[in-house]
Amino acid sequence: MAETTATVKPTTSVQAKKSSNIISLIAPVLCLLAGYFIWRIVLGNPANFGVPTVPGDEGWFWPGRHDPKSALSKMYLGGIIVPVLIGTFLTMLTFVIERFMTITKANGTGNNADFIRKVQYQLANKNVDAALAEKKKQKGSVGNVMKAGLHRYKEMISNTELSTDQKVMAIQKEVEEATSLELPMLEKNLVFLSSIASLATLIGLLGTVVGMIRAFGTLGSDSGGSASAQALSVGISEALYNTALGIGTSAFAIMFYNIFTTKIDGITYGIDESGFTLTQTFASLYK
Repeated sequence: MAETTATVKPTTSVQAKKSSNIISLIAPVLCLLAGYFIWRIVLGNPANFGVPTVPGDEGWFWPGRHDPKSALSKMYLGGIIVPVLIGTFLTMLTFVIERFMTITKANGTGNNADFIRKVQYQLANKNVDAALAEKKKQKGSVGNVMKAGLHRYKEMISNTELSTDQKVMAIQKEVEEATSLELPMLEKNLVFLSSIASLATLIGLLGTVVGMIRAFGTLGSDSGGSASAQALSVGISEALYNTALGIGTSAFAIMFYNIFTTKIDGITYGIDESGFTLTQTFASLYK
C-alpha cells in the first residue's frame, strides 16, 4: 500500500526584515569623532581657562591648557582618554535610542496578552478571519508571528491530505520560521551595550592610571614642597574624571541593557504563547 505524502507550500506572510545594520559600523566611529570634537573644541575652549597656552605647549591635536575655570574645563585636563570615554558614552546613547525605537515597534500597538486572548476566542469559535483582523490592530513581532501561523492554520483547515498531527506540525513549523525572523531583529546591537558596560569602566581606569603617571612624573621633576604637593593633588583630581566618566557610562549601559532584555523576554514569551495557542487550538478543534 503506497503511503500518501503531501507537500506543504511555504507561505509568504512574513518576510525577512533585511534592515541594514550599517548603524553598527559607522555609529562608533562617528561617536568617537564627536567625542574628540567635544573634548577639543568645547571643553578645551581657551575661554574656559585662565592660562590658555604656554610656550612649547601649543599642539593642535592636544593643546596644553592651564588654570581651568570650571569642572567641565577640568575634565579636559583629564587627558586624551577623556574623548574616548565621551565617544563611548555617545555610542551607548546611540544604541539605546536605536534599540528603544526597534523594541517599541516590535512590542506592537496593544497588550500582547489581550491580543492572544482575543485570537483564542475567535479560533475557539472557528472564526479565523476575525482572528486575522485582530492582528491588523496589534502589529509588532507577536502579531507578525501570529499572522504567519494563522495563514497556515487556515490552509490546514481545508487540507484533506494530511493527518491532524501533520497539520499541527506544519503550523508549528510556520510559527518557528516566523519566530526565527523576529528574534534576531530584537536582539541585534544589544552586544554593543553589554560590551560598553564592561569596557567603559576599564577605559576609565586606564585614563586614571595614565593621568596619575603624569601627575607623579610632574612631582618627580619638581624640587618638592607645598607647590609640588598641590600640583599632585590637582593632577590626581583631574585623572579621576576618567574613572567617573567610565563608571557613569557603564552604569547607564547596564541599566538599559537590563531594561531591553526584560522587554525582549516579554515579547518572546508572547511569541511562544502564540505558537502554543495555534497548535493546541487546532489539535482540539480539528481532530
